[in-house]
Amino acid sequence: MMSDRERMLAGRPYSPYVDELAEARARCRGLCERFNLIPFANGAQRHALLAELLGTVGEGAEVMAPFHCDYGPQIHIGPRSFINYGAIVLDAAEVRIGADVQIGPSVQLITALHPLDAAERRRGTETAAPVVIEDGAWLATGVIVLPGVTVGADTVVGAGSVVTRDLPPGMLCVGNPCRPIRPAG
Repeated sequence: MMSDRERMLAGRPYSPYVDELAEARARCRGLCERFNLIPFANGAQRHALLAELLGTVGEGAEVMAPFHCDYGPQIHIGPRSFINYGAIVLDAAEVRIGADVQIGPSVQLITALHPLDAAERRRGTETAAPVVIEDGAWLATGVIVLPGVTVGADTVVGAGSVVTRDLPPGMLCVGNPCRPIRPAG
């Protein structure tokens, strides 16, 4: 029988209220709080805490405080990627950020899904689907990426866009819902 954590990571219905997941979120919140208090000038200390919090942090990657996430180990940040102020990453599933990605202020990467059925929501059931931001993509200020979405390599997503489905590589994409409008560059 699978644990709720195993079901969560497999994209199957799970309860986020079980002790194991509540404790994991509490640990994560504590690490996020500590990270968000480290002065910017203490780069080595900031990077060490990110390495403890996240699954992987590539060489030269930078994350600005404040930064918030739910669990941490499901987040993988590629080399030379930059995450600006106020990022929120709800990582009940894997969040993979490629190399040389630029993420603007107040971007949200969301993996958790709640059921449409009200009775199921009242029971607290959730599912989760991964988010992938491929190499060289740029998510401008205030972008929201929903569960199960891949943003293609070198794609630019305009400020305030809500990304509800996969975006192809090398495109400028904008809107709510976000859609490709022309090649980037």
